Amino acid sequence: MRAEPASSSETVVEVRDLEKHFGSFRAVAGISFAVRRGEIFGFLGPNGAGKSTTIRMLCGLLTPSAGSGRVAGFDLMREAEQIKTRIGYMSQRFSLYDELTVEENIDFYSGIYRLPPARKAERKDWVLTMAGLRDHRQARTAVLSGGWKQRLALGCAVLHEPPILFLDEPTSGVDPNSRRRFWDLIYELSGHGVTVFVTTHYMEESEYCDRLGVIYRGELIALGPPRELKTRHMQEAVIEVECERPHDAMEVVERLPEVKEAALFGRGLHAVARTVDAGPAAAAIRTALAAAGFRILKVERINPTLEDVFVSLIETRDRAATAPPAEVRR
Repeated sequence: MRAEPASSSETVVEVRDLEKHFGSFRAVAGISFAVRRGEIFGFLGPNGAGKSTTIRMLCGLLTPSAGSGRVAGFDLMREAEQIKTRIGYMSQRFSLYDELTVEENIDFYSGIYRLPPARKAERKDWVLTMAGLRDHRQARTAVLSGGWKQRLALGCAVLHEPPILFLDEPTSGVDPNSRRRFWDLIYELSGHGVTVFVTTHYMEESEYCDRLGVIYRGELIALGPPRELKTRHMQEAVIEVECERPHDAMEVVERLPEVKEAALFGRGLHAVARTVDAGPAAAAIRTALAAAGFRILKVERINPTLEDVFVSLIETRDRAATAPPAEVRR
């Protein structure tokens, strides 16, 4: 069970109209949001959407091209070095040295964070216990499983007990069980007042966040708690269709005037009706698929998933980007 954040009022990360340009390419296109102390805030988006670029700016590793922001009370533009002392950062590559042993990695990061000797021993013991590596402290990091590396990297990132933790795709490439155990650790940290900012492209992980920002092509296209996103951005009915040859069936369903959009989902597909009433669209789907010779297993309304919301938001954004200007529309 997810506990409530330790605080819901103190803002510890805030950005306004943040941008990052690489030449003529605008990787982050004027985003604004705020994150509270103890909150688990997620960035959901496809690869290349601008998630990692945003995190690197917030960590003081990249200088913004425009906009403003504060992290842990420090200005993004002028106080990047001070920000680095108040945060923990874990990249998707885990930031570990494979040729060092588990213990040597912990000692290395203890030195970087300038932990006093007494504190260093205490924190090393905590990391070894948390990561389940007490009996493998002399093992080379290169031989560890993905889940063990992940927990070790997290331990190294929070050795100095920072109030804000940035996790960039931290569960990429690890098995589902390790992913779940990792999120249990995130919950524990959040329960002690640590603010956790995490990027992900896993839909199921997004459900674990207190609030979620959907980022696409450098723009923040939706922001709110996962449950709220599913109700606010999915007013239309969502219909689950199970039938043979779903890829071919999708082409039939997409042509129906009662259907706004359709997408493959698992072994079937999800269709978004044009209205809140699923009846007309469901009936049209059944009729069209039967007429086209498809064997139908199920056509029924379901509660929208975050993936439904994500697909709908992306397709709406793409349609808006390719639509002609209002004055030339017919």
